[in-house]
Amino acid sequence: MTLPLDPAENLAALIRCPSVTPAEGGALTALANMLKPLGFSIERPVFSESGTPDIENLYARLSGDGPHLMFAGHTDVVPPGDESAWKHPPFSATIDNGEIYGRGAVDMKGGIACFAAAVARYSAEHGPFKGSISFLITGDEEGPAINGTVKLLEWAKARGERWDAAIVGEPTNPERLGDMIKIGRRGSVSGTIVVHGVQGHAAYPHLAENPVRGLVTLVEGLLDPLLDEGTQDFQPSNLEVTTIDVGNPATNVIPAKATASFNIRFNDSWSEETIMAEIHNRLDRAAATTRLRPGRETPINYELLWRDRPSPVFLTRDDKLIGTLSASIEAVTGRKPQLSTSGGTSDARFIKDYCPVVEFGLVGQTMHMVDERAALSDLEMLTRIYQRFLADFFA
Repeated sequence: MTLPLDPAENLAALIRCPSVTPAEGGALTALANMLKPLGFSIERPVFSESGTPDIENLYARLSGDGPHLMFAGHTDVVPPGDESAWKHPPFSATIDNGEIYGRGAVDMKGGIACFAAAVARYSAEHGPFKGSISFLITGDEEGPAINGTVKLLEWAKARGERWDAAIVGEPTNPERLGDMIKIGRRGSVSGTIVVHGVQGHAAYPHLAENPVRGLVTLVEGLLDPLLDEGTQDFQPSNLEVTTIDVGNPATNVIPAKATASFNIRFNDSWSEETIMAEIHNRLDRAAATTRLRPGRETPINYELLWRDRPSPVFLTRDDKLIGTLSASIEAVTGRKPQLSTSGGTSDARFIKDYCPVVEFGLVGQTMHMVDERAALSDLEMLTRIYQRFLADFFA
């Protein structure tokens, strides 16, 4: 019986599985094979929803008397892009100059590989845990996130599972291992503005209404003034216009409509409801003060369409979880980690409804890039951090 003691070997096995969302690619099977020798019970629920691909997930549990710690993450990865641009094939797990190359090396198969190694090493040295450990792993984090962690949490809860704390192994460190723990995330909401006009010939504007004029006005109304200046725990809220389109290939045709999409990352100054209300108010004010064309009474005719499933803002305050992890990082690296709420969203936004959750994993500089890679020394160090955390958390 081979134990998954070496994080680099664990990671190589996971990288060699081409688990591009929504394909399982063998990655969950590879993880299950690592955990079974440690005594974990393994279940592989598949969740479905109309209009989305079926997603296979993994829930593994090592049961004991005491607190229950969840380690959460995902084995699915983004596409590698142009494989010829890679120094080494993206699913080869090639080791070169002290680094292991491959899609998912840092986001986030590396974190999973290290946590499995940490559990194996702790068990080999100390015997059974004074508590329970579960792996909650999805194949849908990089995709629509519909048939993954949300449903896996609901499924586990319905079976009686309860957790005292959770770590998500996302790559949280900006420069060096030990730089940062994520203790919360800004919320996220996306929408699209559609301005309706009247199509016509560009040489005869009096016979048409150009929606682009109105769209520019509305976009300016969204961007100014700033939403806020940040709070004690969060950086300023931010609105970014992500697309502007008229669907018009002709240069001599005034389009019938123009659209702009945007995304907002909002802090704890706002809720989903209040930030949406603010956007409605800004658009109404801008539309009321401008016409599609000077000298006409035609108002700006627009629609605001919100995307489904906005992400809420959250902040974890749990002294045992944060304090124990911080102390473990400092003991291994000599660095005191910054407690941060920066960055985008993760599956922690779902887990926070079930137990306190933080995120800590590898350095994220190459995630989603060509030649994604992780240093072997970082894999070893992260494993030691996780192992130290397990010892202290279950002490």
